[in-house]
Amino acid sequence: MACNSCSTGEDGQPKGCKNNGTCGTDSCNKLTVFDWLANMSLPNGEAPFIGVEVRYKNGRKQYYKNTENLTLSIGDIVATQAKSGHDVGMVTLTGELVRVQMKRKKINIEDEENVLKIYRKASQKDIDIWSSARDKEEPMKVKARQFAIDLNLKMKISDIEFQGDGSKATFYYTAEERVDFRELIKVFAREFKTRIEMRQVGFRQEAARLGGIGSCGRELCCSTWLTDFRSVSTSAARYQQLSLNPLKLAGQCGKLKCCLNYELDSYLDALKAFPKSDTKLQTEKGTAVCQKTDIFKGLMWFAYEGEWMNWHIITTDQANEIIALNKKGKKVASLEEYATELIEDTKVEFENVVGQDSLTRFDSPKRKNKRRNNKNNNRNNNRSRNRNPKNNAKKD
Repeated sequence: MACNSCSTGEDGQPKGCKNNGTCGTDSCNKLTVFDWLANMSLPNGEAPFIGVEVRYKNGRKQYYKNTENLTLSIGDIVATQAKSGHDVGMVTLTGELVRVQMKRKKINIEDEENVLKIYRKASQKDIDIWSSARDKEEPMKVKARQFAIDLNLKMKISDIEFQGDGSKATFYYTAEERVDFRELIKVFAREFKTRIEMRQVGFRQEAARLGGIGSCGRELCCSTWLTDFRSVSTSAARYQQLSLNPLKLAGQCGKLKCCLNYELDSYLDALKAFPKSDTKLQTEKGTAVCQKTDIFKGLMWFAYEGEWMNWHIITTDQANEIIALNKKGKKVASLEEYATELIEDTKVEFENVVGQDSLTRFDSPKRKNKRRNNKNNNRNNNRSRNRNPKNNAKKD
């Protein structure tokens, strides 16, 4: 299912979403909350919650008061109050779940400064002005980037968002250092003839607004369902024994991938049973140092000092047992008496998933058909005899 702006044009080619994901259809639905209370009525005839969640371009959300008691449902286009003029957005959530969302984000419905009002359902005139303003955003972004380059400003203008009434344009940019863009605002105001607001966003927020495909082959988490950005450190990669390669650990935003935190708690819980990696085991044969660990199998690889090529595998329980004996001043004979118990048959039998065909059927050259070759040789010999005049003279 898609809206008119998401469907194919007259030439059969896809148009793409002109509404930038705010049309509310299945193909553009992003960062939405499932309203599991939609079919439930309030007890004792209580009045519904007056808060409404409204979404704008690229998943930006705000919460408003429905003071006019409008009958709103998910997908309605509404005109909302702005600091100057009005904005146009789409309703994404109504009812009691809005109260839960506002409480989670620490927004007070009674705060007059931060919580604005919904004016009305958008008329056709409001939608036409809104659509015409959205059509200007892409050519404006190209010009704005060129102006920033001409002024030698170290910044990147990533996106432009018009207010619903077309009276203001918000320029989102990223920069590593502080940027003096006073001259740039003058150029924008003179060129675009509208009020300008510059808003700096982080590199992760930029990736969330623009979207993209990650290395896993799926759409970016920050642009689909992730609503908050937790700090990610290289220690998360160390705990999971990942290679500290910036090319593999960094996402499209240039920062560490958010998914490094997803399984971190499982690894930390599993590491509680492990001794510290710098712990040394004292044996009569020598001092053993940890070289490698397998967290979920509970195995550790130790090597004697001076014999770094020979690794011995023991379990975490055995390592803790040896450490406990070392604390009492006792030493075990060697690690070999523990490691021999872990010898297993590593032979793996692979299953033929191709069917009756052999996986190496193209490796060996094709066998020649002897019967066919004999026929060809006899035929060539007969032809050569017929062409040789000496053979014809003998027959005469």
